[in-house]
Amino acid sequence: MFRPATAASLASLILAAPLAAQTMTGEDAAAMLYAPKTAEVVITEGALPEDQANMLAMVAKDQPYYAAIAISPDEGLMSEATMAAANHHTVEAASAIALAQCNANRKGATDCVIVATVRPEGWEARPLQLSSSATEDFVANQGAALALSAATGAWGIGPSPDDAVTACAAKQEAATDCTVAIAE
Repeated sequence: MFRPATAASLASLILAAPLAAQTMTGEDAAAMLYAPKTAEVVITEGALPEDQANMLAMVAKDQPYYAAIAISPDEGLMSEATMAAANHHTVEAASAIALAQCNANRKGATDCVIVATVRPEGWEARPLQLSSSATEDFVANQGAALALSAATGAWGIGPSPDDAVTACAAKQEAATDCTVAIAE
């Protein structure tokens, strides 16, 4: 599904960054999570010509949520600076990574901008958000503890909270912020 976004609505997405404020039970978490693999693409209004926006929406719809795509305005969509970050726990985290990678690769003078985001279909801010893959893992391992890294998108599942944190940290070397989000 393709939905245009205004700059104001994109800003509200970036400011609404809920993760697990505290550890919750699996039952409480299950009630907050979206179905994995059902996503919608939100294109930033006016960021791209209509033909490029439509093309990007077609490609982005296959990215696992939460995702963001950043471009260098000076170089356009079809440049080496264009970056996507997908399968994070929030749009904000994906946006931060896509922007950082784009800015590191841009040759133009203007800072990169987010031109599209991917989020669960029917998205609304909730106290717990998990990536599409972490949601699938949680559903397949009901009763297990789950830890996540807000910075990297990593997650881990284990029989205990400590095991979940260890599994999360083992997924990516940069995942030094793994915290328990779900535990019985």
